[in-house]
Amino acid sequence: MGRFIVAGIIQIETIVKVNKIPVEYAPVTSVPDTIFTSAGGDAFNETLALTWLGDKAELLSLVGRNQNLKILNPQDREVTINTDYVLPVIDSTPTQVVFYDKDRKEQIFEDIKSLRDAEYRMSMVPPMVAGCDMVVLSNANFCRPFIDVAKEFGRKIAVNIHTYLPEKEKYNADFLENANILYFSDDTIETDPFDFVRDIAERYNTDIIIVGQGSKGLILYDRQRDINVHYDTVKTNEVVNATGAGNALFACFLHYYQETGDSTLAIKNAMLFASYKIGYMGTSNGFMTVEQLEQWRSLIWGGGKPGVL
Repeated sequence: MGRFIVAGIIQIETIVKVNKIPVEYAPVTSVPDTIFTSAGGDAFNETLALTWLGDKAELLSLVGRNQNLKILNPQDREVTINTDYVLPVIDSTPTQVVFYDKDRKEQIFEDIKSLRDAEYRMSMVPPMVAGCDMVVLSNANFCRPFIDVAKEFGRKIAVNIHTYLPEKEKYNADFLENANILYFSDDTIETDPFDFVRDIAERYNTDIIIVGQGSKGLILYDRQRDINVHYDTVKTNEVVNATGAGNALFACFLHYYQETGDSTLAIKNAMLFASYKIGYMGTSNGFMTVEQLEQWRSLIWGGGKPGVL
């Protein structure tokens, strides 16, 4: 069992299935079972996935003063997230609306409210970091102080950059310079993805880089093993909604990488985990069990000793 501190964004998400993106104008569109609202956000989704896989994952985040935290733990879910370190200190909880179509295209509208200027109560953080294996961060402003605490205790740092924009790289410098493990989505990467990975790895001396490429698969870079390789997607489920798949993939990778130190094993399990997850509506639904992962890994890549594929 790994021990993770996950600091980052919680938001209220509304996911809307549409015929095609861009959306054509219509005064009213009424289709059953096409709109879904729940808790989401990078940190929430990653904490939930890690907890589902049997890890001890503490969620540290900021939400609105009047936010009912019961939304983070619906009654019909099999696992429970500890909300003791989710602080209701900002005016209102960040929100996001996601339009998606059958081709897995997404159009996202987000409103982070006053989160950009908020600060986390850091006095409680050092003892928690001292007892963890890894600190997992979103690249939100309030997460920056966590970097120094993680370095003080010699803990690995994993950062979900998600959306990369060259003109905003200077704002992510703290995260890029100190992360052992980085995750990006390729949605806004305009250069060759392999060149992008090599450039980031060389400039920031990163150990592990993952670039999610949606339906095309992903790229895994591992400095120690001299790996910079593309993996095609695997299929375990029909696609219902891909929102949150990247968070699920990143969390599952961290679970197995922390457990085994084997990036190849970890990324293959993570791909299975994410491929199953996209068969369900909502960013916090549809997680494989460890037993299911083992069965699918054996089916697709063959058997073998743990840590060997």
